[in-house]
Amino acid sequence: MASDNDEVARIVEAWQRERPDLDFSPLEVLSRVGRLAKLLDRARRQAFTRSELEGWEFDVLAALRRAGAPYQLSPKQLLQQTLVSSGTMTNRIDRLVTRGLVTRREDPHDGRGVLVEMTTAGLTRVDAAITRLVDAEAAMLGPLTRADQKRLADALKRLSLHMDEGGE
Repeated sequence: MASDNDEVARIVEAWQRERPDLDFSPLEVLSRVGRLAKLLDRARRQAFTRSELEGWEFDVLAALRRAGAPYQLSPKQLLQQTLVSSGTMTNRIDRLVTRGLVTRREDPHDGRGVLVEMTTAGLTRVDAAITRLVDAEAAMLGPLTRADQKRLADALKRLSLHMDEGGE
């Protein structure tokens, strides 16, 4: 019969043997989160690669897709959603224009403003990538029931909000 102990359990057991004075429960949680983050990153890269996108390209196209038709945002709005510098965003938009995934057009409400609009090719790629990503993530969560997933999501949300507020 296979052991129920994963690598983290084996590491914690060894630490507990060597340092019984410490509480290793945080390590049991966050080491697993770290290991899962690496697996998730790999799954995301594969989903994006299969859709012929880099991760940063997906981020920009996904922001445009979530905006709804006609899938356009100002560079400032894209900055706010992707959390990169202005120079980085300009470079990313330039590269996406070159690849034919977005276009720049004049903002009809601001003669000096520009809107970044996703092309049909960009829409096709981002839709394929998000479908692949959701499928991969669902497979990763396969061992958990919907109720387990909800409880885990709620607990991680509480932790994330705590950390965002500067919690330790």
